[in-house]
Amino acid sequence: MRRLSFYLLAGIVLFSFFGDLVYHKSPYLFDKNAILLPPSIDHPFGTDRLGRDLLARVIEGGKNSLIIGVGSALIASFIGTIAGVSAGFFRGSVDRLFVVVVDLFLTFPTFFLLLALVSYINASVWVLIIVISVTGWMTAARMIRSESFAIAKKPYIKILQIAGLPSYKIILKYFTPLISSIFLIAFTFGVGGAILAESGLSFLGLGVLPPQMSWGSILSEGKEVIDIAWWVSFFPGLMIFLVTFALMDISSYLQKRLNKKEKMV
Repeated sequence: MRRLSFYLLAGIVLFSFFGDLVYHKSPYLFDKNAILLPPSIDHPFGTDRLGRDLLARVIEGGKNSLIIGVGSALIASFIGTIAGVSAGFFRGSVDRLFVVVVDLFLTFPTFFLLLALVSYINASVWVLIIVISVTGWMTAARMIRSESFAIAKKPYIKILQIAGLPSYKIILKYFTPLISSIFLIAFTFGVGGAILAESGLSFLGLGVLPPQMSWGSILSEGKEVIDIAWWVSFFPGLMIFLVTFALMDISSYLQKRLNKKEKMV
């Protein structure tokens, strides 16, 4: 199953970023003679209510959805890594501050916090990346904090501290290799979560603004014609499902590998 997930994810990435090199129709072109056409040879995914080709739009929207997902997860994972390592290594007042900040963020449901932030800002790809990452770093931070506590208790770390080696050198040389696998798990999991968050915002009309598009915004456009044109929502929804399924499966696999490695150690 995991091999299928890797192939599926690679295929979706290639489809989104290089599909327009093979399929040359414009995702923006209106055609009043091709409104809500079902899937056919000319339009494999059908057309929307403005006569725009859905396959071209799903390809174009995939770029933005994946950029938002990867960008948000990367920033959130870095924030979580810095916060988690700092709390686990320095402990004391730093860890207490970490707990207070995380609890403060977790007091509000993440999606409602997203809604509150985006409702006051004109959403774009880069704005969504920042907003989603700022509200999604806590999971990575808590995972890395827990591992950092265990690393900080190792005898050779204590010896290095007693020897007066600067903290940043200890963290970069000895912590980074040991938490890299957790960073990868948090990042992989975060990409899927960010894509779902963006899709939810777009479905509520708070996602990327036209003429930009994402799988979520295309899906949202189809809800008004779902009873007569199922394909408008089906294909972007299918892409969201497939990419999040593949990412969650890969993240689960990496988690099992990490647990197995820890048991062997």
